[in-house]
Amino acid sequence: MESQRQQKINRLLQKDLGDILQKDMSNLGLGAMLTVTKVSVSSDLSIAKIYVSILAAQVNAEVVNNLNKHSGEIRYLLGQRIRNQLRIIPSLRFYEDDSLDYLENIERILKSE
Repeated sequence: MESQRQQKINRLLQKDLGDILQKDMSNLGLGAMLTVTKVSVSSDLSIAKIYVSILAAQVNAEVVNNLNKHSGEIRYLLGQRIRNQLRIIPSLRFYEDDSLDYLENIERILKSE
């Protein structure tokens, strides 16, 4: 169960990371549209798992690898934005959010019956 503080930090990181990925670092998406769908920060606030929905990409794994490769640059920009709210900026790990694919699969199965 996440604490109230973790939930607030999750929302803060989701908002700021979404803004960074869409405006400042839009080239990291390799032409795809990126949306931060969920952020989950560890209990000691040292690691943040960022789930990204990827639309219109050739290879989704390539985009996620590119984001993880440039996570230091993204963390730096994040630190510039939230330095007055958090003392330590968590290290970032990006993952593909495949919940939309899962949802489409369930809808397809339901329609075929």
